Amino acid sequence: MRLAILAAAAAFVLPQAAHADTYITAERYLDVEAGRYVDNPVIRVGEDGRIVSIDRLEEGEALTARAGDTVWTYPGKTLLPGLIDMHVHFAAPADIRGYRRYQKTDSFWAVTSVPTAQAMLELGFTTVRMVGSRDRIGVGLKQAIEDGYVIGPRIVPAGYSLGATGGHCDSSFLPPSLAGDEKAEGIGDTPDELKFQVRHQRKYGAEVIKVCATGGVFSLNTEPGQPQLSVEELKAIADEAHQWGLQAAAHAHGAEGIKRAIAAGIDTIEHASLVDAEGIRMAVERDRPVWFSMDIRNTDYTQAMGTSTGTLPENLRKDREIAQAQRDNFRAAHEAGVGMVFGSDVGVMPPNWVPGQFAVMVDYGMTPLEAIRAATWNAAQALGREDDVGAIAVGRYADMVAVAGDPLVDVTVLEAVEGVIKGGEPVDRMVPWALEPKD
Repeated sequence: MRLAILAAAAAFVLPQAAHADTYITAERYLDVEAGRYVDNPVIRVGEDGRIVSIDRLEEGEALTARAGDTVWTYPGKTLLPGLIDMHVHFAAPADIRGYRRYQKTDSFWAVTSVPTAQAMLELGFTTVRMVGSRDRIGVGLKQAIEDGYVIGPRIVPAGYSLGATGGHCDSSFLPPSLAGDEKAEGIGDTPDELKFQVRHQRKYGAEVIKVCATGGVFSLNTEPGQPQLSVEELKAIADEAHQWGLQAAAHAHGAEGIKRAIAAGIDTIEHASLVDAEGIRMAVERDRPVWFSMDIRNTDYTQAMGTSTGTLPENLRKDREIAQAQRDNFRAAHEAGVGMVFGSDVGVMPPNWVPGQFAVMVDYGMTPLEAIRAATWNAAQALGREDDVGAIAVGRYADMVAVAGDPLVDVTVLEAVEGVIKGGEPVDRMVPWALEPKD
């Protein structure tokens, strides 16, 4: 809603500018770096959607806008930085698992990614990392969002996931007569083959390299604890990604695979379910930062809904076996000082379940501030995007969420955000380019 201009004894006069500006006000905002609130902010947003300045209203002072300026106000609300989910699969609806997926045509998955992206944005996730999708759906979705055809968060796409023949990222749901004998894209069995795959994914739009270092829960013929790539193979991936200025993320449930990924220089460890004490120590002590992205909510959905979604008994068994271990190891890793980021694995659970992960993170040892930092400050560092996202600060995008109450006392307020802003524009006011009124 636009701010009505209020009469008051004192007025905060907006600075003169060559063009009309956008301003955002609220009762307060959270400085996630300092861990404190700043009262009565006046946040000025430039034409590029980035924050130009942050001022404050004094007690009894009202805002006086210039003609042409836009002011969005959130009275009584707390602003937080736009949230960042470091592990999403938008092209994988959570209610279609196992062999049910083969009832859908190939283009179905790209179409379903569009409403999922919008749903996540409306929940407050203004930036996400899509860690692997067939047909480069993540790359195409990013382009469609940036060009205004659809509504969604900022996307960091991975392209195809890398992995070993027969591993978690090499689907084994079909027999050879249907799957064919050629290696699927992303699959390699030597350091050189995997180095080529890094270059190939980057060539076609990947901004992060995803690799499957261990077996997984929702594949067939693999076990989560099973390592599937050598240190040399993982190092070839990490080194090549870093040469091109990209981060590398490793799907790694098992203790040995996690340690190999850390030793190889991988930047983020996805899931980290069965990490042991040595792996935690390696993560804390490594010179190059390593971050754990542990999806400790989605097992609630998969165990409750798995049969109805078509999830196979083998997959439900694996999911059940590692669920509590992952949560206990989340606590252990956090207590030891491992860098932690928010990763939901949405696609395994639906978007509306994602905000509930903050409460689970608090249940397993984090303070509310630490859980919020995992989805803001920490995630921006892990992305190498400290100048863009992750904080309400001059120079960063004006990406924010507005909540009622005190999220530093009750993190569950993030389950019902009352406003989302991306690049200085409220999300509920956004209209896809094709639907905009024409002159």
